[in-house]
Amino acid sequence: MGEVRKFGYVRVSTKDQNEGRQLAALRELGISERDIFIDKQSGKDFDRPEYTTLKRSLRRGDVLYIHELDRLGRNKNAILKEWAEITQDIGADIIVMNMPLLDTSKYKDSVGTFVADLVLQVLSWVAEEERNKIHTRQAEGIANAKAQGKELGRPKAVIDDAFIDAYNRWKASEITAVQAMRDAEVGKTTFYKLVKQYEESVK
Repeated sequence: MGEVRKFGYVRVSTKDQNEGRQLAALRELGISERDIFIDKQSGKDFDRPEYTTLKRSLRRGDVLYIHELDRLGRNKNAILKEWAEITQDIGADIIVMNMPLLDTSKYKDSVGTFVADLVLQVLSWVAEEERNKIHTRQAEGIANAKAQGKELGRPKAVIDDAFIDAYNRWKASEITAVQAMRDAEVGKTTFYKLVKQYEESVK
């Protein structure tokens, strides 16, 4: 059996600012730079080339340090799958740095393993529920805004004083249609749509 190596894995989104903190914590554990793998990604993209390379490098008895449980996957099933592949298929240990209970190097008997697995199940479920709550709150916020008549995104063009003034001057040939659109602050399609609505309303 070769020498046991320590590995570190860092996954940060493009908006995440704590990469430096995670790296510093891994370096303090004496992990070599060559054994720290970093994936940077946007929220929806879960392609992790560095993580794939890391898994190929892990050997039985090695130790993988991650800062938080959700670094392993985007949902409960993904987290549990990765955990099983690393600890059972590869035979390496995982230490979750912000959760001392999740340290498989401490649990070599069946009772300890059972406790760690139970804690993992609960925490991965909590992590998934938290993400679901965030998505639910976002959906509710959008629904509430629509119910209150707020248009999300571009404001809806309406017939207002600026439009009527531009319309009248355009009809009187004082300004061109292009200038009228500029004055009313609307695009070509919207302008002619509003013209039609306005003319029908004053028939």
